[in-house]
Amino acid sequence: MKALGLSAAVATVGALLAGCGGGPGGGGGKISDGSVTLAVLNDQTAIYADLSGKNSVEAVKMAVADFTARYGDKAVTKDIKVISADHQNKPDIANSKAQELYDRQRADVILDVPSSAAALAVANQAKAKKKIFMDIGAATTELEGKQCNKYTFHYGYNTYMLANGTGSTVTKDGSKQWYIVYPDYAFGQDMNKSFTAAIQKAGGTVVKSDPAPFPNDNFSTFLLKAPGLNPKPQVLGTMQAGGDLVNLVKQYNEYKLQDKGIDLAVGLMFITDIHSLGPDALAGTKFTDPWYWNATPQNRAWADKFMAKTGKRPSFAHAANYSAATQYLEAVQRAGTDNSDDVVKALEGHKFNDVFADNAEIRAQDHLLLHDVELAQVKPAAEVKEPWDYEKILKTVPANEAFQPADGSCRL
Repeated sequence: MKALGLSAAVATVGALLAGCGGGPGGGGGKISDGSVTLAVLNDQTAIYADLSGKNSVEAVKMAVADFTARYGDKAVTKDIKVISADHQNKPDIANSKAQELYDRQRADVILDVPSSAAALAVANQAKAKKKIFMDIGAATTELEGKQCNKYTFHYGYNTYMLANGTGSTVTKDGSKQWYIVYPDYAFGQDMNKSFTAAIQKAGGTVVKSDPAPFPNDNFSTFLLKAPGLNPKPQVLGTMQAGGDLVNLVKQYNEYKLQDKGIDLAVGLMFITDIHSLGPDALAGTKFTDPWYWNATPQNRAWADKFMAKTGKRPSFAHAANYSAATQYLEAVQRAGTDNSDDVVKALEGHKFNDVFADNAEIRAQDHLLLHDVELAQVKPAAEVKEPWDYEKILKTVPANEAFQPADGSCRL
């Protein structure tokens, strides 16, 4: 059988000692194959490579190194490996590579997986293989909804949280009439649904919503249409992300839609998007950010370590991958084993604070991570005092307000 292009680089952290190191409750530990393997599956070459990609692999390696240093000889295992693969944002490739990672590479957990369609495919593999999947990169609420399963955890953000923050706030601030443009796949469809509900609940109206091809480098059809809609929208809500968002914002500015009375609202934005475009291209834009590197001294200290390794400041996806890897390893430590069912029990209902998540809880009913998030605004270049410091935090949204309540649709 032909190999599926897995990264040749496999990081083994700590001495390759046999067996386990007697972690709490482990009775000497029960680690399959004598090692724990963390796999990062994401886009390493295309539109989401910058916001996550290979630097999320580095973030996971940082988590492993910190875990090893924290427990030393008391770690449940000293043999922890990090492997990675590129799914190219294609669900069929994500599906086959997840099989490869679980079966041939013996991954105990798969992390990241941006693109909702790809994430749903990997979740099905996790269920079939009875192996853990901690999704960071995808936003669809289906992961904790009707397509949830015992072995899948949704970690970081979702469309409800983004819409509840940005859609509601912008509408309540006076931009009542929206035109939404969304990528035509699971993530975009879910974003359109979530934002429409949030806008209407806040007293606004979606004049029109249009699906756009994904990926896409030409949004002129939609941008030229906007001023002629009846009634004329006050805000263009773009639900694109990564490279697609960069392309749309550039064209929004080229067509001078703001001068025509149509403001821009971004459903999902990463610090890497602002860096690519420059802050003036997005100055004043409000958005919901699950985590910002310069929001607290703790965040900044970790971001300094990340920058020393990568040459860049971390996006929230990089920080969330670090956190998810950390919480997985901590669950293995508590369980004394990497047996999936035992690790699931150690994760369910777990409350914690770490560099990514404040006031965090992994909700037992549906495996959604709840945590505080930030409502942010892009600074104009004149207010940027150092590279990458592009965000002004307007307020913190508490965990119990940021995410949707469990609705009973998940059957684990």
